[in-house]
Amino acid sequence: MKPIRLMAGFFTVGVWTMASRVLGFVRDAMILALLGTGPLYEAYVVAFRLPNLFRRFFAEGAFNMAFVPMFSKKFENDQDPQGFAEDALSGLASVLIALTLLAQLAMPWMIFAMASGFSGQARFDLSVEFGRIAFPYVLFISLAALFSGILNATGRFAAAAAAPVLLNVILVSAMAAAHWLGGDVARTLIWAIPAAGVAQLALVWWASAKAGFALRPRRPRWTPELARLVRIAVPAALAGGVVQVNLLVGQQVASYFDRAVGWLYAADRLYQLPLGVVGIAIGVVLLPDLSRRLAAKDETGGRHAFSRAGEVSLALTIPSAVALMVIPLPLVAVLFQRGETTATDSAAIAQAVAIYGLGLPAFVLQKILQPLFFAREDTTTPFRYALVAMALNAAAAIGLTPVLGWLAPAIATTAAAWVMVLLLARGGRQFGDVARFDARFRSRIWRICLAAAVMGAVLWATARALETALNTGGLRYLALFGLVTVGIVVYFATAHVIGAVRLSDFSRSLRRKG
Repeated sequence: MKPIRLMAGFFTVGVWTMASRVLGFVRDAMILALLGTGPLYEAYVVAFRLPNLFRRFFAEGAFNMAFVPMFSKKFENDQDPQGFAEDALSGLASVLIALTLLAQLAMPWMIFAMASGFSGQARFDLSVEFGRIAFPYVLFISLAALFSGILNATGRFAAAAAAPVLLNVILVSAMAAAHWLGGDVARTLIWAIPAAGVAQLALVWWASAKAGFALRPRRPRWTPELARLVRIAVPAALAGGVVQVNLLVGQQVASYFDRAVGWLYAADRLYQLPLGVVGIAIGVVLLPDLSRRLAAKDETGGRHAFSRAGEVSLALTIPSAVALMVIPLPLVAVLFQRGETTATDSAAIAQAVAIYGLGLPAFVLQKILQPLFFAREDTTTPFRYALVAMALNAAAAIGLTPVLGWLAPAIATTAAAWVMVLLLARGGRQFGDVARFDARFRSRIWRICLAAAVMGAVLWATARALETALNTGGLRYLALFGLVTVGIVVYFATAHVIGAVRLSDFSRSLRRKG
């Protein structure tokens, strides 16, 4: 595998993820405008987060982190990858169907576990109702994740990266239709979630079939390879989903504060844009790339891939983090403040955005460091690190609440993310040079930080100059566009001049991709 395929895959996933996240902003802005941050919105947040939490464990966390390296090696060595994938499909589907049925019965207890502060209020009953409707999404999206893993392992990233776009298109369309026809927007939105899961599954199944892997369900059977998959997957469930567990702990704490669940969720959606475009994109591409290189005994190529992944992702993440910390209020107010969402909501969300921005590089670095372990089918070590990070998160979130109130969970999540990075970096030393950033990375990283600092200073001064425009009707959209444009131009110009980023690297990658 040539190194350029890593960059091409990164840009493919990044572009589609950017499209999904932009549509996600449209979706979240519509929801906030139509529902506000009250009980309906908080019930939606809990109901939607519930299947997504299980998806991260069963699909993106546990299953895919175990499945992708095993499938990649079988594909690389031509060891019946289709048979292995069909066994995995049947086993995963059986577990998910049982889980979905059980969840329908246990939904009140599940909602209590996620937001016990709702108990005895109207939003608790709404959350239970919405949760029962939305939960089947986990069945469809987890099966879709398996097909996405197959596509990613074979170097076909477009369809899997495009699937989330369908979710946002369907949710936005459903809300717009319900609002225009005078229907129940909240319940229409919830029913659209499992419908979107079916559409996403259909897309990646079709793409997988075109790639030569037209999987057919078969009677579940227990094989030695599935047993090995499960042994690897169980610790990966926690290691891969540590951020989600930390957010869940934060949601539990926030449920005792009025509107705090909605505030933290809105802040989460904002920092998820750079995290999704950069961190998730590079993680999706890096894991199968490293797995195949290790199977081919290509240690030099593995180090190159690891270093370029770190260099590109941090070159985009660090300035994003600075922007979230320097201009959170203009971003939140322009993107979310309309309809039922007030200036008070914007001010609260902006505080959480700035805190999450401080942790953004850590969230991305986790996506780069974890594949070092997962590519070797070592999920136990990251599992132990995740336990430490989650214990710290829970202690900080609960312990700081009497002092800092609803912001304590955001601070705890950020601190736990950096602890997780330090543990992964220290543990990765056992893998030798492949886990060490090369000289090119080390020479550029301090320049990236300097260029981001210059951009931050310019953004702060420009935001103050545009303060009136940023708070004036339709003009605020143009003002925010100008503010963001200034930041992008200043950062990349400075980075290019001081040698932090060579724009030719990006353009060359895009030309070769084409």
